[in-house]
Amino acid sequence: MSARTIENYEPASNLLEGRLIMVTGAGDGIGKTAAMSYAAHGATVILLGKTIKKLEKVYDEIESAGYPEAVILPLDLQGATAADYATVAERIEEDFGRLDGLLHNAGILGDLTPLEHYDPETWNKVMQVNLTAEFLLTQAMIPLLRASQDSSVIFTSSSVGRKGRAHWGAYAVSKFATEGLMETLADEMDDKRNNARVNSLNPGATRTYMRHMAYPAEDPGRNPKPEAIMGTYLYLMGPDSRGITGEKFDAQVKR
Repeated sequence: MSARTIENYEPASNLLEGRLIMVTGAGDGIGKTAAMSYAAHGATVILLGKTIKKLEKVYDEIESAGYPEAVILPLDLQGATAADYATVAERIEEDFGRLDGLLHNAGILGDLTPLEHYDPETWNKVMQVNLTAEFLLTQAMIPLLRASQDSSVIFTSSSVGRKGRAHWGAYAVSKFATEGLMETLADEMDDKRNNARVNSLNPGATRTYMRHMAYPAEDPGRNPKPEAIMGTYLYLMGPDSRGITGEKFDAQVKR
């Protein structure tokens, strides 16, 4: 399946009005930008991340901009258990009764080294954050996503999760698995009981800290800022993508 791209998308200013959207890894980078963008288009955003100070800063920026008040949800995906995710679901159920969107953005890079030399402990950490945490959080959120009239789940993918590349190790394998998780969930949710759609999105080379860690010698000015790729994030989260599920998207058009 080839990836799709969305060009020249112009979202309505109230695209996400009244919607409740959770963003993982919302403290910085693409997660912060997506949270701000969703809030700017009317959503109440649940900011999930492990560093409270970063989440509080995003919260303050959303409030200062006059957007709907966000919700801070501290959670360390490295150590969170199924019981922790159940507690998160209970809190959302009590406060809102549903969840309209879930952006799986949080992830860690791990080592860039041949599989022959890959550290097993690092491998397990990458798989825990990039895959197992996504599964457990999604599993806990499914009843809330079903309670929504129109919900969307976006899994963050990568070019190395669609075609293997030497030295990308656990990160690449976790992204391949993420694509499989997306396709499996999309197929399971694609019936008359559900209004949910499930897709994957590869942000591409973007000016983030993770990109710098992967390519320290690269000129960051060659890559767009996260703000420049938000069109597809908005499209997939909003009602304009209704009915589109189980598909792979790229946030950047390849020239």
